[in-house]
Amino acid sequence: MLAELGLFLLILACVVSIAAAAASAWGIRQENAFLTGLWRPAGRFAAAAVLASSAILWHAFLTDDFSVAYVADNSNTGLEAVYKFAAFWGGHEGSMLLWVLLIALWAAAAGLVRLREEPDGDALFMARLQSVMLAVTGLLGLFLVTTSNPFARNLPLVPVEGRDLNPILQDVGMILHPPVLFMGYAGLALCFAAACALLWSRRWSRTPVRFMFISSVTTWIFLTAGNALGSWWAYTELGWGGWWFWDPVENASFIPWLGVSALLHALILARRRGQLKRLSVALALACFACCLLGTFIVRSGMMQSVHAFASDPSRGAALLAVSVIILLPAFALYALRVQECCAETETALSREDMLLTAGVFLTVAACAAVLFGTVYPLFYELIAGRSLTVGAPYFNQFFAPMAIAAAVLIGLTQALRTGRPAAALVCAAASLALGAAAALLTDPRSHVMTFAASASALWLVLTTLAGLLPGARRLGCAAVIAHLGIAVTMAGAIGVSQYESEALVRMDAGAGRPLAGVVFVNRGFYPVNTRSYFGEAAYIEVLRAGDESLLTTLQPMRQTFVASGMQMSAAGIGHGFLRDYYVSMGNQLSKTEWLVRLSVKPLASWIWAGALFMMLAGALVLVRVRRGARADCAKPGEKA
Repeated sequence: MLAELGLFLLILACVVSIAAAAASAWGIRQENAFLTGLWRPAGRFAAAAVLASSAILWHAFLTDDFSVAYVADNSNTGLEAVYKFAAFWGGHEGSMLLWVLLIALWAAAAGLVRLREEPDGDALFMARLQSVMLAVTGLLGLFLVTTSNPFARNLPLVPVEGRDLNPILQDVGMILHPPVLFMGYAGLALCFAAACALLWSRRWSRTPVRFMFISSVTTWIFLTAGNALGSWWAYTELGWGGWWFWDPVENASFIPWLGVSALLHALILARRRGQLKRLSVALALACFACCLLGTFIVRSGMMQSVHAFASDPSRGAALLAVSVIILLPAFALYALRVQECCAETETALSREDMLLTAGVFLTVAACAAVLFGTVYPLFYELIAGRSLTVGAPYFNQFFAPMAIAAAVLIGLTQALRTGRPAAALVCAAASLALGAAAALLTDPRSHVMTFAASASALWLVLTTLAGLLPGARRLGCAAVIAHLGIAVTMAGAIGVSQYESEALVRMDAGAGRPLAGVVFVNRGFYPVNTRSYFGEAAYIEVLRAGDESLLTTLQPMRQTFVASGMQMSAAGIGHGFLRDYYVSMGNQLSKTEWLVRLSVKPLASWIWAGALFMMLAGALVLVRVRRGARADCAKPGEKA
């Protein structure tokens, strides 16, 4: 009966959400205070109902209730409790329920915020926003209960054992990555609702714009964390050693991140100069549209990926229909109201603002390039009837130069801000010289790309530090940390892409292989046996090539999962400040030999260290805003 109760609560939340959204919208139109205020109890009830429904599904996982089909498909009795908990979002139905839950909770939390009273405050802003959020919650919930019921029963034939959670997902990254990323997706819904409420009001006012800015910063933090955790998961779990593959599903989360990055910068100019207001609203709508498109890509089965949740075209069609129902009124509202809403006077742009504007458009162009490369194969197949793959070379060809150009623009903006032309010239000369040295005195894969990327990253670092000199117009703490984070991530990407050393070798006990100044020595294999899997592990020492001193020990494993028989490689990784040592086991070649991939990855850990810097910068912006700073005091995050 618990599963039926969970489904009933989910249906009830959908009905209440849609009904309350319509009632609140009608109440706003008719100036009826009772109907307008229905969003408050309805939003809290919807959040509580979806939370209770989710708790019931968690209970089914933790008690091995295989009468629930979703539990039987994604768990078994041998699965560790922590993975049973994470299996909630291990498949299509549960991950959609998680998203609906987080949207409902974001809406409920937003309803508790007491908006600061502004001279031009909009008393109905929250009612309009909540009406949109309730509609989004209800429509996505309706898709869930009609096409993807997570409480469907296996009656009358209840299996004795479940199929197990996908072995790829049995990793700590699986516990953290999806909920963090879905927090970002739910935040995109809130930004979307704030933009709709702004257009609905017919005027540009401080309260909704400030709310949109805070929501965007919070969303950007979660999307940054989600993308970083997904990259880390791929690096540590999949065994191939890469940190970004330009997979369609990876792109589905990266595209909104780029869009929100552009949105934050556009909102800074909109709040400070009255510029880019139309673009700010359009980006808030478009980011959520890209999120829905990404959800469609992941769940329609039209693009294959190890990250994909489902492969049912009928579900994809239903999700596409729901997305159109959500987005079409919003973009129609934009077309009808944006001129009236954004008609206020704009002030002149300074040189710094012009560069910031160029950065916004460059980020939008990068977002468009990734979006085009991701969806083009889909449209090509629909039109031509043949499959087509757009791989990493396309994305690297377009995105890498755009990232370099963005770093140069940020550095130019900072150089202008310091007000010291001599310091800017010194920074430029030093970055060009050091970039040239990095390219010419080492052996990278591409001298041109190494020079351009290294010089731009150094330019970004030096101009950031120049802003801290005595007498210079100082950047805010958040801007300094964010810009350093971008440079650190760029350095990590340069190190891995241009200087990685790799070898695929046959190894038995006692074998050694020199690589990039170290020697990998296999001291032997030993069996591994757990509740979920069994297999073979290697004990590999990494020695310095000169004196054979021990640097680290690695223990890669080749696992065979009991329930599914699926084999996985769990990499052995030695993380270091300057380089990572990476070993993964392939197939067994004989009784004593295994195929082993050895890698030395310079600066690999810097990729994720930079993401931590960026998240910290976003948190500092929120702290500053929380302390009641004035609208233009968002400057610490202006160029983050």
